[in-house]
Amino acid sequence: MKAIVFGGSGFLGSHVADALTDAGYETVIFDIKNSPWLRPSQWMVIGDILDESQVNSTVEGADVVYNFAGIADIDDASLRPIESVKYNILGNTIILEACRMAQVRRYVFASSIYVYSKEGSIYRSTKQSCELLIENYQDLCGLSYTILRYGSLYGPRADDRNAIHSFINQALMNGKIQRYGDGDELREYIHVHDAARGSVDILDDEFANQHVIITGYQQMRVRDVLFMIREMMEQKIEIEFLPPNENYHYEITPYSFAPRIGRRLTCRSYLDLGQGILDMVYTLYTEKTPMPTGDRSMTENSHAI
Repeated sequence: MKAIVFGGSGFLGSHVADALTDAGYETVIFDIKNSPWLRPSQWMVIGDILDESQVNSTVEGADVVYNFAGIADIDDASLRPIESVKYNILGNTIILEACRMAQVRRYVFASSIYVYSKEGSIYRSTKQSCELLIENYQDLCGLSYTILRYGSLYGPRADDRNAIHSFINQALMNGKIQRYGDGDELREYIHVHDAARGSVDILDDEFANQHVIITGYQQMRVRDVLFMIREMMEQKIEIEFLPPNENYHYEITPYSFAPRIGRRLTCRSYLDLGQGILDMVYTLYTEKTPMPTGDRSMTENSHAI
């Protein structure tokens, strides 16, 4: 079985590529840049999703195709509306057409919980358009799909566009975390390893032509996450809440009424949020301040917390 992961060099895409490889798939990563996490058994294709001929040749012979490519940051999408439409909508359509011609068994699209919301601005609009196009391809061509909507992801390979990564990085570098908003916003955090595993589980027949929500088990306020980080760092950091500077994000829930309801996928086992954050603290700490050989004091402390 062959799987193509468009956008497989990114945070979530790279983990899904690994989960597919672990599940026995011949995995091909297609991205505009090399993946720093490419495994020896994975294939890398450097390319642009707007290049139809390259997309077509890559998809040929594939059984399943994942699309994580495009502009995925809400603020970035609003600053670059034309590029957002090109890469998120046109790029998605080019991949869909390649899947139709190659008779791919399943097309998996990474959408957003913002499609149910009035928030999310241009980013939300591009995702809504993509979902409609995917449904059109199923109606007209019989292309089977699964549309995934993720909760608040965190974990290894993230960068500062990821909230928890940004919080930890600020704490380590500045001794202070600044957060726009009062911190009462609710989020459902899910570790990227759990999300990647769920992204492969949905290849089962029961999830064909379904909208699936992959998110955490419980809601948590952002301020509680910040306090958790502060406790892990022995109360040595300051937390400052600033007046909101934009209105693209949701406070309690992203959902507003929509006719399409997504199924919620829950994993049989999942990584505890506290342990996941602690692992990130340790990883980022060691990246920024390499410890001498034999110095495992922080590791020992982490087991005691």
